[in-house]
Amino acid sequence: MFTLRFFALFSIVLIGCNQSRENTTPAGSVDCIAPENVDTTGAATYRTVRGALLATRFGSFDELKSVIQIEYHGGDGTSNNAAFVRVRHCSSRREVISVLETGTSQGDIYKARYGGAFWDRINVLFRCPYAVANRKDMERIYTLSRRRPEWYGQGDPAFFDLAKSMVENINTPESGFRNTRDSTEKGYLNSFNHILAQAFITSCFSEKLADFIGDTHERYRHPELITGKFTVAQLADLEEGPVDNYVDIINNEWGQELGKQLKVKYGTNRETQWTPELLANYLNDMQRYFSWAFQLGFEPFRPEDEVVRLFSYKLAEVRKGRMESAQ
Repeated sequence: MFTLRFFALFSIVLIGCNQSRENTTPAGSVDCIAPENVDTTGAATYRTVRGALLATRFGSFDELKSVIQIEYHGGDGTSNNAAFVRVRHCSSRREVISVLETGTSQGDIYKARYGGAFWDRINVLFRCPYAVANRKDMERIYTLSRRRPEWYGQGDPAFFDLAKSMVENINTPESGFRNTRDSTEKGYLNSFNHILAQAFITSCFSEKLADFIGDTHERYRHPELITGKFTVAQLADLEEGPVDNYVDIINNEWGQELGKQLKVKYGTNRETQWTPELLANYLNDMQRYFSWAFQLGFEPFRPEDEVVRLFSYKLAEVRKGRMESAQ
């Protein structure tokens, strides 16, 4: 039987994965001239958003490209020279950079882990030992990102539910929902969800693992993001096309930057005991960031809030090793 122990043994000696190409400029580390510093008209609604993006503020792919920079690189198909795309966003004089290249996808990993053939496992082992070496943390993150009331009780929340609670906490509807599309699932909810999940993974595990998970997801769903070879229909699709997905990629990077700051503030790691008090404080710090980024007001989270209490319980159970994949 091809066991996980076999995976772990080989992950020690193998490297690679096409997981992340080194950025020539580290994310969030340089000054830059942001569009909002140049535009004096204030006519575009996306100019009022900073340190993040809202997909619902863009009416076309060309409009998005006026705010972010997208550079496609073809490569030659080899593992050492794979195709990749570099996406940059400059806001409030700070820049984040995301590099997405061809490589192992979320689908490849899921197939190898859950019922795939022997060669599916071999493929992941040799192409992406990083996933094998970090399989336990990835299982923890997968569990936190899914509702599993059968394991953790009625009302079990996931990252999405924390983001949904943040939308419900907005107490400035007259300004926050002036753009009606912002209230849809692709508005605040989607941006909150990506930034929150990436921040939490970075705070509890590492920026590298957060980046890896985000990249494998994007490769699986939308490989065209790497080449830029979109159909006319994809370009016109504001809900699921490149506008939505490049916004997700950038928000993942801003989430990692926020997660690093909160990791330092709270000293968190995978062994942290997340009391309801700690979780409420962490989520309120996230809301303060969203207040700055999107000019919103929020009702604060409290330790006794049901979603805080239940997610805190789930974190404790996952920390003890009680995860979906272990059932």
